[in-house]
Formats: sequence, structure tokens, C-alpha cells
Amino acid sequence: MYLCAPNPSGNVEVRFCDKADDDTNGFNEWKPLSEKGENIRLPTEEIDAPDDDSQYGYPVPGKMQRPTSAISMQAMFFVNDSEWAALRSSGEFDYIVVGSSFCGFAFVDRVLKNNPYAKILILERGDYFLPQHFQNLPLPFRNTLDISETFPWSIAKKMHDGEYIKWLHGQVPYLGGRSGIWSAWCPEPLDEDMPGWPKEVTNAIHHYFMDVKELLNVIPASKIFEKEDNPIYGVMQKCLKEELEKNKAKLPTITRIIPAPLAVGAPHLRYIHYHKFSVPGHLLNILEEQKRKCTRGEGWLTKLATNCIVEKIIHHEEKATALKTSRGEIKLGNAKLILAMGTLPPTTLVLNSFPKFRFQSFKHVGERFTAHFISFITGRVPKSCLPFNDVMGNFEMGALYIAGVDVPRGQYHIQLSAVANANPDKDAADALRHSPDVFAAPSDEQLRTSKDHVIFGCAALGELDYRNDDNWFRLNKSSDITSNVDLQVIANENDNKLWDVMDESTFDVIEKGVSGSDVEYWHSQGSSGSWLTQRPPADKRRSPGLVHEASTMWIGSSEEAPVRLDYRLRGVKNVYITGASLWPTGGSWNPTGAMVALAMHLADKLSKGN
Repeated sequence: MYLCAPNPSGNVEVRFCDKADDDTNGFNEWKPLSEKGENIRLPTEEIDAPDDDSQYGYPVPGKMQRPTSAISMQAMFFVNDSEWAALRSSGEFDYIVVGSSFCGFAFVDRVLKNNPYAKILILERGDYFLPQHFQNLPLPFRNTLDISETFPWSIAKKMHDGEYIKWLHGQVPYLGGRSGIWSAWCPEPLDEDMPGWPKEVTNAIHHYFMDVKELLNVIPASKIFEKEDNPIYGVMQKCLKEELEKNKAKLPTITRIIPAPLAVGAPHLRYIHYHKFSVPGHLLNILEEQKRKCTRGEGWLTKLATNCIVEKIIHHEEKATALKTSRGEIKLGNAKLILAMGTLPPTTLVLNSFPKFRFQSFKHVGERFTAHFISFITGRVPKSCLPFNDVMGNFEMGALYIAGVDVPRGQYHIQLSAVANANPDKDAADALRHSPDVFAAPSDEQLRTSKDHVIFGCAALGELDYRNDDNWFRLNKSSDITSNVDLQVIANENDNKLWDVMDESTFDVIEKGVSGSDVEYWHSQGSSGSWLTQRPPADKRRSPGLVHEASTMWIGSSEEAPVRLDYRLRGVKNVYITGASLWPTGGSWNPTGAMVALAMHLADKLSKGN
């Protein structure tokens, strides 16, 4: 058997083994090909050169003629197979972090700021995909939105057959997770936005939110291009907010209107003013910085292993002792295990690892589920109907976060994105790059037919009722323990009434808050559509896919809460939870900022003073 793999020095070589399988437990029995004394031809890689050393093609061509990005990235940044064999059995880490997106990154960054000697291993289920957010890349990379998700759960038939809600947006199984395609809206929730939350948790969110803004480069839309003469976020950004504030009395359920807080700042890029945050580059910076510190004797190496799916937590009584992974079992030793891989994957892992009949503290795991339902409404108004038309440029944008509440049913918010573009073909790349919400961004057809209009793209998000017993996430009998779960969400009367209020408020924002006349709405017809004065019907504006899933392992002081106030799984000594599964209630606000704040709080709790 043959294997193309990096050796301990990072160089790729072909090895052979006489074993009948390639179990990594036998990796030390693999030998260099030279000991076998033959050359071979692999299906995906040709190795025709003799064994003589080749440097820069002299005296013979190099052996590696078809390198892949995965091989190259592993050689530079990630744990290779031979190194992995040693790490699996060492049990010498202080922290093992599962997941490499926002929470995993924030936790690692904070721990190392407190203690650069901390020994950290990060496990990522996927591979390297995008170096940064797709909006920072050339125009064709917008197509990555259509291929980025996977769905490690089954949707219940009753949910699939529902009137509007039919599925949940999936996971992004690559280095950095959803950070490569997210909208980057990061509002700080107010106390009234978090009813039923422990005061200790809401205080932590507020305490750390300034640090969150610094870490993720969050700035209000009104500050983007602030020092430029003709900023893209300029006159229209300012005037839209003024118009809405002036007409707020006509919007009875709206509670606040603020410039959209976007993770798009670029404090270290002198000539770039809009750069959507994504994790991969920042996480690799940490790995490189720790290498430099280790060389100087000022820190310890941080390790990152990709293509490593954690399947089960092995435990002895109340302590997690090892992880069963797709790359073999790894010992935990005295490490603290940090689950930072979203909401549903860690819930699946906990359900499979800690049976409810043995761990009574987990009997409510997955029995509470919240998320956000969405409506997408796109309208346009002639520029001539807007009071600021005379001072507006040919290409401008605006972004406002508009929060609302329908007492007692729940919260909603509207992400209002405005675009005025007189030359859409010329400005296509700039329009995509600087779009505040690509999911509500106007299409090429909408832009081409609206050169004399301002287009308002509204993504309205409402909270699901967390008290609904028809919503749950439960194990099924599938043999694949990474996806043996069913999800059911059934909108109840409370949800439907809130959705009606939210949609009506969104129409009012355009019709009463911004303009009093000549509003037209986009009506989709297959891949095309048309502008009409009628409002689009509910089935054309309501998305079947939920977002921002939460609450499956909520945090609290009561015995019913699966997670304690110190972020530790109740009844387990060394497993900690991050992310929106902690949410006692869902709210409607974008969750990333609060998730990162609590990951920072956890890092400080575990590492300060150590």
C-alpha cells in the first residue's frame, strides 16, 4: 500500500506499508519509498524522477509535479499525518478547541493574549477553502454562496410540509466556517433584547463588546469612507436615517434605528476602507506569531489539524478523556475541551456522547430550539421623489439596522440596504464588494432597470417562539453518529402573527419612512422578474430557510439548563460550550457579536492568571 504524505520536515514523500489497511495507529510502520527500492505511478500523482536530490530543478526535475492546494497548505500551516500520530497520544495540551470559526478563533486569540505559553490544539472538520470573505475577492467568487453549505441533520416531514418554514440553512464545513460568506452585521443587543437571560451573561456581553468590535473590526456604516471626499456611504446613508427618524411615529413597532454595525473595518490596510472580516487569515496569523514567540522562548506553538471530524467524546464518569475522530482517537489528558463548532453539530456530539438515561442533567438538550425566520422584500423609489436627490452621488449605498418588537409575541429587525447606481455595468465589482448585505443585494437585472431609482433591499428577521414544544432537535436511529439527528420546526400562531407584523413594518419603512409615493416592488418570476406597484404576496417574500439557530443547550443557573454559568456542561468536569446554543431565548438580533463576547469571557475565566 502506498501513501503520499508530508514527512516530519514538511516535505511530501511517497511511503509504503505492507499492512492490509491504512489505520493511522500503524503509521510508524510506514517507510520511505527508497527502502522498497522501486518507483511507482499513483492515480493522481506521477513520481518519475530518480531518488537523487533535486533543488530548483537541478540536476533533475523535482519529484512533486502536481502539488495540490491542500498539500501546500498542510505543509505550511497544518498538522501533517506524522505529526498527528504523535499529538494523538501525547495528551499534553491545555485546551483542545473543536471548530475554527468565530468562537474558536476568539477563544484562542484571547487565551494567547493572557498566556502565550498555553498549549492549544484546534480541530477543524473541513479543509482550507477561501483565504478571506468572498466579497473581498474578484466578482466570480460570489458563486461560492451556492456550494458552501452541508446539512448534517434530517428535516422532519412535518417541517418540510409546512406552509413557509421548510428547512434550516446548513453548516459551512471549511476553515473559518461561515465567516467566509456571512453578512457581517454585528449589533450589540440591549438588555431588553435578552429577556430571560441570566444577568451574569448579559453583563458579560456588554463588558466584552468593545473588545469584540476591535477584534472583528466592527464600525457603523456612517463611518465607512468617512474621510473620503465622495464616500459610497455618504449623503444617502446620513439622509436615510434622518428621514426614518423624522417619520418614526408612522412606524409604531420600531424601537431603534442605527447605522448598520458592520465588521468591515480595515485598520491595518492603509488604502482599503471596506474589508469584510473572515477568520482564516487572522487564525493563520496566530499560528505564525506563536511560531515566532516559540523561537524566541516567549510562547508555545499552536497546532491546527484540518479534515478532522470529532465523532464522539469518550468519558470516564464525569470527565472527558478522549475524542473519537475521523483521524483516529486523541487523548485529552488534562486538556479542557472547548466546543466551538456552531449550534447543532456540538448538540449532536453531546447527544451521542452523553446518553440522557445516564446523564439526567442533559435530558433537556435539544428540546428547546430557536432561530430566525426571514422575509426578503425589495422595493425601489425614483430618485426624484427623495428629498436628498440633488446632493446624492451617482453611486451611493446606505445600511441601517432597524429593530422592532411586537409585544408580547417577540422581536424582529430589518436590515435595510439601499443602493443608488446610475452606471451598474461599470460599478458591478464595487457594488458587490461594498454591499452591506449580499443576501438582500439587488440583482444585475434589478440594477440595470433602476438607474434612476434607489433600490431598497430589506432582509427582515423575526424570532421563533422558544416556548413551542413542536420545535426540537433529537437523535434518530441512523448509524452515522455525525448526522443521526432530526430537526423539526413548526410555526405556531405566535410566530405567524409576529411574521405578519414584521412584514407590514418592512413595507411601512419603505412606503412611510422613506417615501410617500411611487414605490414599486420586485416580483420574482423564475430567474427573472418585474417591478410592480403591488406588494409581493407572502409566498414570494418569505424564505423557507431559517437562519441563526440557537438555544439547544441553553445557559442558566437552574438544574434544567444544560450549561452552567461558567459555560461548562452540567455534570461534566472539562467540556465547555460556546456559540448560540447557549441562548436562553433567541431574540432577533444577529448573534455573532454576542457569541464572540462570551467566547472571550470563557477564555478569561479559564486562562487569566495561569
